[in-house]
Amino acid sequence: MKKVLCFGELLMRLSPQLQGEWIHQSSMPVYIGGAELNVAAALAKWNIPVRYCTAIPDHYLSREIIASLESRKIDTHTIRFSGKRIGLYWLPQGADLKNAGVLYDRDHSSFSELNPGDINWDSVLEGIGWFHFSAITPALNQSVALVCEQALKEAVKRNIFISVDLNYRSKLWQYGKLPTDIMPGLVQYCNCVMGNIWSAQEMLGIELPNPLQRSRSVMLHQAAVTSEAIIQKFPSCSQVANTFRFDEENAIRYYGALYNGNQLFASKEMTVEKIIDRVGTGDCFMAGLIYSMLHENTPQASVEFATAAACKKFLSKGDFTEATVEEIENQLK
Repeated sequence: MKKVLCFGELLMRLSPQLQGEWIHQSSMPVYIGGAELNVAAALAKWNIPVRYCTAIPDHYLSREIIASLESRKIDTHTIRFSGKRIGLYWLPQGADLKNAGVLYDRDHSSFSELNPGDINWDSVLEGIGWFHFSAITPALNQSVALVCEQALKEAVKRNIFISVDLNYRSKLWQYGKLPTDIMPGLVQYCNCVMGNIWSAQEMLGIELPNPLQRSRSVMLHQAAVTSEAIIQKFPSCSQVANTFRFDEENAIRYYGALYNGNQLFASKEMTVEKIIDRVGTGDCFMAGLIYSMLHENTPQASVEFATAAACKKFLSKGDFTEATVEEIENQLK
């Protein structure tokens, strides 16, 4: 089984109860996460060997975080200790990362101060067969984007399979560069691209028709068109995954698609009610995809498992999924 490396910023999520309740109660839940760490936690939960690389300060809070990650069977030995801050973001309870209320506090964090050459990629990539990162990482600043590029070049040298999640956050990318200035140069090294048709437009310049009906048949047709455009534009890419999530009045409709260069495979549509936490569902889809591909499942089985894994995440409090493989597979049945 290939060992997976997830590279990105570890973040602390503070979840206030609004209307001043967090002040009145003198209490606010704090969760450890970050897009790439969420993927690592899911893979470790499902017994995939996984390593996590980030940068955090060298103090007792960091040591407690690392102990927690190691208890989840995540290899943390390549985490870099530097700088003085762990990145933070505030997200109101019940909201998701696309909510207008999200507040990022990541400037001058240990990870944001990384420069090319700071990380010993010979050590970090030793024994790794799969490298995963997300678009949130190069969204921090130009220097971190260059660190990503260096990592990808080193991974390519070692014939490591590379995946990227095109998660777009409108409140990031504040350093004078558009996503389309940076992401195509990174995606050129990637073998698997995950996101959705809208993030492909924002990040890679893959245009969408306007207007675009949101029926399942139209969405899946556009997923095939966008996926084919990505593969044509980036020859190293052989797999493109898309997720579709629509909020209803009291529920969420969710399905996924996976294109392998020849055919689009679409999952069944799932409906999720009684939502506990909206954070990390896309990361869980990505983890489900990696899990399935490492087990050499069929494309159809892979997208079904990834979709079910994402939907189960809505029922786990915090950034990490607590669903087991058995629970996900039972949901599919």
